[in-house]
Amino acid sequence: MKDFYLFRILILAAFWGALQVDGHAQSEAPPAKIRVLCYNIHWCLGTDGKYDVKRIAELIKKEKPDLVALQEIDIGVERSGRVHQAQLLSELTGMEVRLGPTQAYQGGLFGNAVLSRFPIRDVEIHPLPYTEATESLVTYPRGCIIVTVEPSPNQSVRFISTHFQHNVAADRVEQAKAINLLTQNDKGIPTILAGDMNATPDSEPITILLEQWKNATNEPAAPTVPVKAPTKRIDYIFYRPEKALKLGKTYVIPEVLASDHRPVFAEFELTPVPKSH
Repeated sequence: MKDFYLFRILILAAFWGALQVDGHAQSEAPPAKIRVLCYNIHWCLGTDGKYDVKRIAELIKKEKPDLVALQEIDIGVERSGRVHQAQLLSELTGMEVRLGPTQAYQGGLFGNAVLSRFPIRDVEIHPLPYTEATESLVTYPRGCIIVTVEPSPNQSVRFISTHFQHNVAADRVEQAKAINLLTQNDKGIPTILAGDMNATPDSEPITILLEQWKNATNEPAAPTVPVKAPTKRIDYIFYRPEKALKLGKTYVIPEVLASDHRPVFAEFELTPVPKSH
């Protein structure tokens, strides 16, 4: 039943089409730095009750990221006016976009996405294990989208956006294990993982991720929720290997209106690594 459901989701994703907005012209030399933003945008509904895609786009443009991991994005959903939020954010930011939907919702799609200033050469969409909903338990299908981008003709970087289950601790554990399993054969390609893990830094899912990843966070980790007076860190950027991605500045952006999460930023110095053949 799950396989059939996931097949329907992929068919719907194909129906909406692969989106692409030309990125900026690429130079021959790889960039010295990669700027990364992770943002659960709460389908662009702010804490002031206003639905505003442009407000999210303005925040993204202000931070000047090269890569953006988005969670809770609507595509043609009734509640957000049938707007194709991914396409609109792509147009407003001038970045390429790819979708990683996890469920059909109100006549459209809902899930994850990535924005990239770099050319996108490959896309993978993977479901993650989860507990199916019942009459007494509301859960949601979860997944991740993995893109391979080219900061320069001789350099590849993988970038992942994901969102773990909000109310089943065991699901988050299995989802962390699944992420590690999906990426274990990356052949040393610089990889950045970003998402709303719905887990605090000392929790089991984060401990599992740290078996294979480095956490791009300040210490102590600045909180991201609740947005107006945050007390918990549940949004993250991870990376590997350290020899290819050297962490620079990292911080949580004190935005309190655009979404119910604060966005997370990290900057990396990229060491050139030849592409595998």
